[in-house]
Amino acid sequence: MAITVTVPKETAPGERRVALVPDGVRALVKIGASVRVERGAGVAATYSDDAYEAAGASLVTAPLGDAQIVVKVLRPSQAELDAMPSGVVLISLFGTGPEAYLANRPVTALALERVPRITRAQSMDVLSSQATVAGYKAVLVAANELGKLFPMMTTAAGSLIPSKVFVIGAGVAGLQAIATARRLGAVVSAFDVRPAAREQVLSLGATFIASDTVTASAEAAGGYARAQTDDEQTRTLAALAAHIPTVDVVITTAQIPGKPAPRLIMKEMVAAMKPGSVIVDLAAETGGNCELTVAGETVEVNGVRVVGAVNLPATVPQHASLMFSKNIATLLGALIKDGELKLDPEDEITKAMLIAHNGAIK
Repeated sequence: MAITVTVPKETAPGERRVALVPDGVRALVKIGASVRVERGAGVAATYSDDAYEAAGASLVTAPLGDAQIVVKVLRPSQAELDAMPSGVVLISLFGTGPEAYLANRPVTALALERVPRITRAQSMDVLSSQATVAGYKAVLVAANELGKLFPMMTTAAGSLIPSKVFVIGAGVAGLQAIATARRLGAVVSAFDVRPAAREQVLSLGATFIASDTVTASAEAAGGYARAQTDDEQTRTLAALAAHIPTVDVVITTAQIPGKPAPRLIMKEMVAAMKPGSVIVDLAAETGGNCELTVAGETVEVNGVRVVGAVNLPATVPQHASLMFSKNIATLLGALIKDGELKLDPEDEITKAMLIAHNGAIK
């Protein structure tokens, strides 16, 4: 009998994405899986129940009771977990919250944020696909909050100088933010502690600041930045403090996996910014890159608006879900063979993602 993949409706407040879209259903049906989708699961992301049925999914009302594989965007609530049967395989983002609630539960859990950054897993990398959406949307949020236009304009009323945007962190989200701000006509600068980021920033037409603070050892395994030493952080903060007052918008994206976000913008730096300036902090959920950030809120200090951006991909649910679904379908394509789940705990991808197996926390 074919393995069954179940897609429940997301229940977290504000979450509009869905783990599989109809194209993802088609891909799984093609490899012999049976897909069940909770009624209305994709509606908030503009994917109708009819579209899922046309793709080969079965629509269900209470999907968790006899599920074999459950795919979600965000970690299940305690109530959802309690509704799942013994032996279920759960695949979702788990965030930085405690995993203890999985202990002593006969479930196998694969955390999507732990997909290793290796060539074979690139098309499974949910963090990268969703960071692309977040970087794009962060610029639109900033443009909406800023009381100025981004591009240079020459009008009958005179010429407008372009806005200046500064992006801190040139990972996936940061590079997308740079590209988007450039398309909108802003003058863009950026900073990252990793030397490889400099060429990427320049290739997008932005200016790279404080090159003298970049060190070859700043990049850790998987391409992420490591935590800086006290001396490195002092030099970085000095460089940022000199540049930030010259810009209109700051977008911060710096994060360290499994740790609080590095604190890069102190309140004194915010006080030095021009009134009307905007900071959009994409690291708000892990503590924030700005000292004044409040997750999920916009605070104004001395005329500067600090946006604690939370879950921006959920605000672009159609494309965010499409990309998420492709990642999931590719992952399951590697795990499902001949209609059966083949879970090898020693495989380099599975081993990295496995956070719980038959009640034991990994």
